[in-house]
Amino acid sequence: MASAPTLEAVLAGGKPAVARALAAIEAKGGTLRHAAFLDAARGVPHGRVLGITGPPGVGKSTLTNVLISEARTRGERVAVIAVDPSSRQTMGALLGDRTRLRTDPEDEGVFVRSFAARDRLGGLSDAAIAATVVMRAAYDLVIVETVGIGQSEADIALVADTVLLCVQPGSGDSLQFMKAGVMELPDVIVVTKADLGAPARRARADVEGALSLAATGEWRPEVLMVSSAMRSGMDELHDALDRHAGWLAVGDRLARKRAVQESAWVEDVLRDRFGREGLRTWLSSPDRSGSEPPFERMARASAVLAARLGADDPAA
Repeated sequence: MASAPTLEAVLAGGKPAVARALAAIEAKGGTLRHAAFLDAARGVPHGRVLGITGPPGVGKSTLTNVLISEARTRGERVAVIAVDPSSRQTMGALLGDRTRLRTDPEDEGVFVRSFAARDRLGGLSDAAIAATVVMRAAYDLVIVETVGIGQSEADIALVADTVLLCVQPGSGDSLQFMKAGVMELPDVIVVTKADLGAPARRARADVEGALSLAATGEWRPEVLMVSSAMRSGMDELHDALDRHAGWLAVGDRLARKRAVQESAWVEDVLRDRFGREGLRTWLSSPDRSGSEPPFERMARASAVLAARLGADDPAA
């Protein structure tokens, strides 16, 4: 049996060590079995996490390619989680990162991993959440690119510090997003394919109109136009991302955001393994109290519920 991953080995071992750690996490029950390792990685929130979402064909992968290239030019180490559609037969990723992203396999500063969405309608697989925690401990920038299923892409908010929503000219996406409440998710919105001219400008106006009708919190999303093919609008995009990162750095905003995410991770795992009734049982249980970090909390809650409900131990 392979040895359990350790944070020290992952940080010192480069891409092979990261790959081995992710393989251990993806194994059945791996997230719970390796809770201590994941909590250690969670305690080293070195990198920032950028989530990129939007419908299929909007240009998310093309934009991700440009962001990788520019980050490497700045000397940043980049990890990418590309969440792909799933095979109905194998539940594995149908596309795979090599068909979507152009990276140099010899570049030790770039790590790309595909995950299958499986049956998750929110755009992220369970293992992708744990992988994000590992990657942000080891890399300067983590980009999470979701599968692109449109209105259901809410899971990206579970992992991203900054959510970037891509909208395509002439698609009517902004109206659909407004209906679905998706406008509450992004921190920055880009209209892609800005080189199309008038249709892109109309799409930007539509998005700004949709935002004016949507409920907004403390941060109001910026709307930009970008052409990945022409590399236009990238300076403005970087400035907007930096402004949001600066806003998060004020006070305890980032810490509060990540605490909310971590609570959601625990509830999400319990709902997935024990159903809504199992989650309700845990939320009303005196065993719920505790100060463990999130993955240890998942493991303890899963063991308690398995014993109480007569279910199999999901970490076995």
